[in-house]
Amino acid sequence: MNVLGIIASAVAALFITVVLAKGVRRTALRSGIGREPGARPSRAGVVRRLGGATVVIGVGTAAAAGSGLGAAGDGGRAVTGLLAGAGIVAALGLVHEVRPLGAPLRVAVQAAAATLAVCLAGLSPVAGIVAVIWIVLVTQAFALLDTSDGALVTVGAVTAAGLLACAAVDGRSGLALLPAALLAGLIGFLLHNWHPARIRPGASASLFTGFLLASSGALIHAAAPPERAAWAALPVLATVALADAALVLISRRRASRPLLQDGGDHITHRLRRIRVTVPGTAVVLGLWAGAAVTIGTLVYAGVLHPALALVPPAGSALAVLALLRIPAYVAPPRTGTRRPAPGTPAPAAPPTSSAPAAAGPARTPAGRPTVPPPPTGRPAVGVTADRS
Repeated sequence: MNVLGIIASAVAALFITVVLAKGVRRTALRSGIGREPGARPSRAGVVRRLGGATVVIGVGTAAAAGSGLGAAGDGGRAVTGLLAGAGIVAALGLVHEVRPLGAPLRVAVQAAAATLAVCLAGLSPVAGIVAVIWIVLVTQAFALLDTSDGALVTVGAVTAAGLLACAAVDGRSGLALLPAALLAGLIGFLLHNWHPARIRPGASASLFTGFLLASSGALIHAAAPPERAAWAALPVLATVALADAALVLISRRRASRPLLQDGGDHITHRLRRIRVTVPGTAVVLGLWAGAAVTIGTLVYAGVLHPALALVPPAGSALAVLALLRIPAYVAPPRTGTRRPAPGTPAPAAPPTSSAPAAAGPARTPAGRPTVPPPPTGRPAVGVTADRS
C-alpha cells in the first residue's frame, strides 16, 4: 500500500479545496453574486452553484494526480472509472442547479455513470447490477442531506473515514485513494460550510460525494477477502443517509404529499423544531454516523461479530419512529367565516332599536343640544346651554 502517495493526494485535496472555496467566497462577495437589490449579500447562500465545484475540482484533481503517479497501485483503472462517473453526476447536479431536471432523467444519468464505473472496475454482471442499484440509491440518499449547514459534509467525512479504514485493513491502495482524498476535501470545505455557512455544496457536490462513497463501498465489498463480513459491515456506513431518506418518504406518504417535492421534513428540520441549534444538528448527525461507521468498521475488521451490524439499522429505525412524532407540516391558517351546516337555522340578527340613530350631538329633554364639558378638567355634570 502506497501510504505516502495516498497522504500526498489527501493533502493536495485539502489544500486545493480550501484555496478554491476561499477564492469563490471572496469573488462572490465582491461581485455581488447572490445579492438582492438593495440588500447585503447572504452569508449562508453565496454562490450555491459554485460552492460544490470546489469539492469536485479539489478531490478530482488530487485523486487523478495521485493515480497517475502510482498511488492507486493496481487499481488505477477502477479509480479512473469512479472519477469519470463522479464527474458525470457532478455535472448533472450543476445543470440541475441552473435548470431543474426531472427525476427520471436524473436517475437515468446516475445509473449510466454507475454502470461506467462498475464496468471499468471489472465486476461480474450480477455483482455489477447490484452495485449499480446500490450506487444510485445511496447517491440519492446523500443528495437529500444537504438541508442544513455542515450536515452533508460532516456525515460524508465520517463515512469516508470508515471506508478508508476498511480499505486500509486489507492494504489496498487503489480503494483507499478516493476515500482519503474525499475525506480531506470535505474537511477543507467544512471550514467554509460550518454555520454560518459561507458557501454550500449544492446538488453538484452532494451527488459527487454520495457517488464516490457508494461506488467506493461497492468496490471494497467486491474486493474483500472471503473471511471479511463485508456484506454486513459496508451497508451500515450509509445508515444516516438511508434513515433520512426513509423518514422523508414515510412522512410524505402518510401526509399524502408528493414524494419528490422538497419540504421541511428531513432529520435536520425536525431537530430544529425541538430547538436543536444548527451546529448542534451537524454534531448530532456526525455522532450518529460515527457510531454506525465505528461498528461497521469493527465488523469488517473481524473485531465484532457480524450480528452486531444490525445494531445501527435497528437504532436508526427507532430514531426514525421517534422523529415521525415531531410535526413537520404546519397547517395554513384558516381565513374567512365558517359556513353553517346544512339544515342549521341562520343566526338571528341582533335586535335593533326602533328609535332613529342620533345624527348630531346629544339633546336635553327640551330638545336643545348640550354643551360639551369645559376644558378645565372639572366634572361637568348637567351643564347645558341654549343655542340661539
